Amino acid sequence: MKRVVLFLATNVAIIVVLGAFLNILFPLLGIELQGIAPLLLFALCLGMGGSFISLALSKSMAKRAMGAQVITQPCNETERWLLATVEKQAKAAGIGMPEVAIFESGDVNAFATGMKRDDALVAVSTGLLRSMTRDEAEAVLGHEVSHVANGDMITLALIQGVVNTFVIFLARVLANIVSSALNDRNGQGLGMFAYIALVSVLELIFGILASIIVMWFSRQREFRADAGGANLAGRQKMIAALERLRQSQPSQMEGQFTAFGINREKLKWSSLFMSHPPLEQRIERLKQASQG
Repeated sequence: MKRVVLFLATNVAIIVVLGAFLNILFPLLGIELQGIAPLLLFALCLGMGGSFISLALSKSMAKRAMGAQVITQPCNETERWLLATVEKQAKAAGIGMPEVAIFESGDVNAFATGMKRDDALVAVSTGLLRSMTRDEAEAVLGHEVSHVANGDMITLALIQGVVNTFVIFLARVLANIVSSALNDRNGQGLGMFAYIALVSVLELIFGILASIIVMWFSRQREFRADAGGANLAGRQKMIAALERLRQSQPSQMEGQFTAFGINREKLKWSSLFMSHPPLEQRIERLKQASQG
């Protein structure tokens, strides 16, 4: 979850800054954002550029945001075990040794990020190290190493970049259509601030809808990373790790929705925006794979 949330938050922040820069740069280059081709070029530069800049910054941003401390020289047996386990799994997965870090959190959590398969970061929470057995923690590490080996962050950046491009492009095309329609009707189109406001609202609406695509992709990659963790650490260890996580969060999501009077149909709708599949589905998928 943290890997995806950090990437998306960074992506939004960079798009805002990059958008302001491109809005200044394009007029200086004599490019008017009126026709389809200039709008598409603008959207492509902003959408893909923002996505890949955020990916390039993902490691440093994650370290700062989470307060992750990279293990350079292990100070205790736990840190030595972490480094040795990740090194063994990285070698088995065919990637370079990632940086290994620990961040302070009571939650049972871990994440992997980085632009390159051979220059990634794998981080685990202190809560995970306290709550899980070595076998379970090994499976979680295998899951995160599999994310790196599968190139999930790069693929996420590509998909997010394409989604960004279409959201930015469609919002401006529709805003231009509205402005032209108003101009034909009363001889005056949208003012600058009204145009910016309309574009912002349309980007928000399209962005929410487009996030369904990104989240669906993220859920599929989680299933694949579970399978990778099972291959690296053992299927039963991976199942045990997910069971442990489910025990530490007993029906928390469904309980919260029920408390607020949200029924199962709305819960199903909200699941479209989840970056991870329900733990029950992940466990069942691994069990089915072991039987097949």
